[in-house]
Amino acid sequence: MPHLVWATADTERPRVDPNRVALLADTHISDDPTQLYPGTKWPGSPVKEDEHEWVNMADCLAQTAMSVIALNPRPAHLIINGDCALSSGTEGEYLELLRLVEPIRAAGVTVHVTIGNHDTRENLWRRIPFLKKEQMGLQAGVIELPHANLILLDSGKGGILGEEQLDWLSKQLDERAEKPALIFGHFNPYPNRGLRPIKGMRDGAALLKLLAERKHARAYFYGHTHEWQHDQQGHLHLINQPAVSYYFGKGHAHGWLDMKLSETSADLELHCINPKHPQHGERRKIPFIDEEGQTI
Repeated sequence: MPHLVWATADTERPRVDPNRVALLADTHISDDPTQLYPGTKWPGSPVKEDEHEWVNMADCLAQTAMSVIALNPRPAHLIINGDCALSSGTEGEYLELLRLVEPIRAAGVTVHVTIGNHDTRENLWRRIPFLKKEQMGLQAGVIELPHANLILLDSGKGGILGEEQLDWLSKQLDERAEKPALIFGHFNPYPNRGLRPIKGMRDGAALLKLLAERKHARAYFYGHTHEWQHDQQGHLHLINQPAVSYYFGKGHAHGWLDMKLSETSADLELHCINPKHPQHGERRKIPFIDEEGQTI
């Protein structure tokens, strides 16, 4: 398993950039750091039985941690967008997650998480209390940054936000209309358009309508499908984050996104676990300007 090494002297430590955020999803950490999982093995998979690709989830997160810590400047924040755990969000899984994220925190990076269908928020709060952001009994909150506000949602185990959380989201957006907003939730808002058929969240249409009505809501980031995809509906960009852990399609990219924020855009770069993957280094841009070239 990779060992995390970084400079400890303040004079050697890279500075932390408040306009840089590491974006992760679907880490799927087991309570056993040696466990492997064949992500390509699922009902209807086109991959032959003897050709499945197995992944060590702990190694993937440890490698990601090393990559994030090596950045100069380092991101001020790191977000795991749901499915932190492999099974159902057991306390043992979160203890292992804690071990893996501690070096990131020690490097000066603030860690945040959303809740996915494999997570149990009560166990997360109990075992990693510094990750707790509670609103309405859910894991939700706002990260206010110089160039954008990041809003974290809780789509739970069933892929539903609920009317109360949607009302809360509307309020947060309306109170912060002077700055672009990027919204994060684990579930895909509509049926997956990629390889594996996966239903969208139950109130995805209501979420998209709410965001479409607010021009400063520039993007919705989600995981769940374990596939790197980008879509756009009007001003709203839909960013399907790749999984850090296993992937559903043979040879598909897995990794994380390096997001750099400026007055005019959010710029994304894909960091694959395998740096030789053909998609490593792919970039996407989310503009913060309207059709007339005016900044939001």
